[in-house]
Amino acid sequence: MPTPPPADAEARRAIVPVICYPDDTLPVPDLAAYRAARASAVKVAEVVAAPREAASFEVPAGGFFRITCVDGPQVGDLNVWARGNLAERFFSGKTRALHGTHLSTGDRMWSCFPYLRPMATIVADTLDWYGIDAYGGSVHDVIGTRCDPYTHRLLSGGTYHHCCHSNLTRALAEATGLPRTEAEAYVHDVLNVFMCTGFTRDTGQYFMKASPVRPGDHLEFFAEIDLLGALSACPGGDCSAEHSSDAAACYPLRVEVFVPPEPPAEWVSPAPNGYDRQHGD
Repeated sequence: MPTPPPADAEARRAIVPVICYPDDTLPVPDLAAYRAARASAVKVAEVVAAPREAASFEVPAGGFFRITCVDGPQVGDLNVWARGNLAERFFSGKTRALHGTHLSTGDRMWSCFPYLRPMATIVADTLDWYGIDAYGGSVHDVIGTRCDPYTHRLLSGGTYHHCCHSNLTRALAEATGLPRTEAEAYVHDVLNVFMCTGFTRDTGQYFMKASPVRPGDHLEFFAEIDLLGALSACPGGDCSAEHSSDAAACYPLRVEVFVPPEPPAEWVSPAPNGYDRQHGD
């Protein structure tokens, strides 16, 4: 039985919320300068994440990478690290706190403590028209983690090796030469590229629904620092029904890397966060 509400319950509920991290003092990316640099960029690499697999890629600071839906509706789980330092990795929780539950053009992927700096900036999003639907769903979320074999075993009792967590682990191990058991420790919460998600209003549960992505849709990023990335083509396909199985129709995702002859005007790769790490007395 729920606890009986107090006499002032409605007054407590009516309190106006306050944004935890106002973003008016955040540095604003110069998207016009980024796009000008992108216009002259040359494609230098391409990889394809096969269905239920992951692929790794590298992007130099000042370059761009584009994730494209190729053959059919497909979502992808993205991890990024500072190239040469796996300890600096994408921090989905702080990115969510700064930009919201779903990312789009102008939002940034921030790195973990103690670095806390922009790793990549979204410069193009062909699904930015979607907005927030009647269910509270939107695309490119930083609220989910990634499908994984541990939760799958917890809920079903079964074993499945092509969850995004495992796909990313294999891709990182191959890219770095680390044993899989060591590489796994660096796999982290993701940007769910193209995935349409939200929270139910009645139970507050994380939901997914069929992604609106179609072949040709893409999400493009500017690399603020040297990056190592890995992208998994989720076993859930468009995530309209289930994941962590071979039941869904799955399609590849393409990652292309572009490098301009000159970096964006007046752009400087961000330094790690300036906090002195003394943590007080």
